Amino acid sequence: MKRKELKDFLDSKVLQYNNPKFLDSDPIQVPHQFSKKEDIEIAAFLTATIAWGNRKSIINNAHRMMDLLEQSPYDFVINHQESDLQKLEGFVHRTFNGLDLMTFITALQNIYKNHDGLERVFEKHAESDSLQNAIHHFKQVFFDIDHLPRTQKHISDPLKNSAAKRINMFLRWMVRPDNTGVDFGIWKSLSPSQLSCPLDVHSGNVARKLGLLTRKQNDAKALQELDTNLRNLDPNDPVKYDFALFGLGVFKKF
Repeated sequence: MKRKELKDFLDSKVLQYNNPKFLDSDPIQVPHQFSKKEDIEIAAFLTATIAWGNRKSIINNAHRMMDLLEQSPYDFVINHQESDLQKLEGFVHRTFNGLDLMTFITALQNIYKNHDGLERVFEKHAESDSLQNAIHHFKQVFFDIDHLPRTQKHISDPLKNSAAKRINMFLRWMVRPDNTGVDFGIWKSLSPSQLSCPLDVHSGNVARKLGLLTRKQNDAKALQELDTNLRNLDPNDPVKYDFALFGLGVFKKF
């Protein structure tokens, strides 16, 4: 497939999948129940953190997290006392358990009280054409509190060759403009041109079939290759093609 044919094909699939119907079966529906910026970004971050495995289970457990946070995630993060964390102890999604959730809430409180919030932490170390370095520094700030070593595995580090799928997905949600009602676009200090595709089994397999990716592993090197090819198709909004790659993989079994 020639480049123009490929771009036209993928652009048509973006239009097909980047619409409100996408919310019906995607975890992004969870932060969409909120209107306050801080509620949206905290709900989105926690939802993205557990976004692996069965999609229905992800959505159900993300809604359960919001119930545990009394449907006011920012207020809970900022104002909770240590005793309030005990009710989170029974939460579990695959290997992410209640102790991990308690640590995440404590870490988020530190970020909002001492680092001006999530957006500011990512903005501080953002590069002009990438947020992968910013993710690395975010992880350092996030775990600058007492924590169990096991909890660190729930935030990936691109500088340790991870594709960091879940946190790149979270950044897509926050940064891409809200033109169709799917992504939020509430982080104005960052640009869609800096985003990286949330690379997973589905998007990776489709990208390889379309000639956008040759590397076999879904790691940071593969992500860099895919990013380069997607930026060639649209340098201003390369990650819009996540909708096409994911949709073709999940819904069309491409």
